[in-house]
Amino acid sequence: AIERFAQSLAFVIRRFVRLKSWAPVERIVVGGGFRESRVGELAIGRAGIILSTDGHKIDLVPVSHHPDEAGLVGSAHLAPKWIFEAYDSLAAVDIGGSNIRAGIVELRQDKAPDLSKARVSSSELWRHADDAPSRDEAIERLGTMLKAQLKQAKKDGLRVAPFIGVGCPGLIEPDGSIDRGAQNLPGNWESSRFNLVDSIRALVPEIGEHETQVAMHNDAVIQGLSEMPAMQDVENWAVLTIGTGLGNASYRNRAKPKGKDSEKEKAAGKGKSGAGD
Repeated sequence: AIERFAQSLAFVIRRFVRLKSWAPVERIVVGGGFRESRVGELAIGRAGIILSTDGHKIDLVPVSHHPDEAGLVGSAHLAPKWIFEAYDSLAAVDIGGSNIRAGIVELRQDKAPDLSKARVSSSELWRHADDAPSRDEAIERLGTMLKAQLKQAKKDGLRVAPFIGVGCPGLIEPDGSIDRGAQNLPGNWESSRFNLVDSIRALVPEIGEHETQVAMHNDAVIQGLSEMPAMQDVENWAVLTIGTGLGNASYRNRAKPKGKDSEKEKAAGKGKSGAGD
């Protein structure tokens, strides 16, 4: 079974690297619920060997955070800069085809300014697939979960920013609507009359007496962002999340890895700092 899955995973990756955006990828982070199991880890490792044998110079590594937490921790990389000056934590939501998780991400900038030590201080998981709720019932339950997490953070003495990061399946439009890919969620989340960002903001209009800001991106993108501090030694990398569905995203770091700067850049003394695109 491990060998069959590894062969299938290698086949999928070969297809991805034919795409223009994936062609320069040097490392792929594998996340999602499958990575949590020992069988999953073995299949991921075996797929890496298969790809290497085929001549594909791509590192295949499991996500370093617990898969349930990576989708929350990645939201810290969506937050605006002003948050890191006055707050030590933020709220995050990870919506999946089977589960919805809400939690508080402790930034721990005193231990690592690049957020490599960020962690989930508390969280709640709801397996909505077991309850088969309507869309409105699911959103209402999410609001209850967020309020409970914010209350817990206050008890823990955390200064939570007025910001909520949200990871959601599908193609996310700039206005917070979901264009397609949310078919595993309860109800119709792709309706033109529904906006998840606005719904969350209405449920939690303020955090700490300040108006709540909500930023949303694809859930695979956010899970991949949790690994960004560890990806600074490569220029191009990607993520595959294996769960109810197969999520994917590719990234390019704005700053070139050490040792890969051109001689011209070195001579000019130039260098860009920043995250992945």
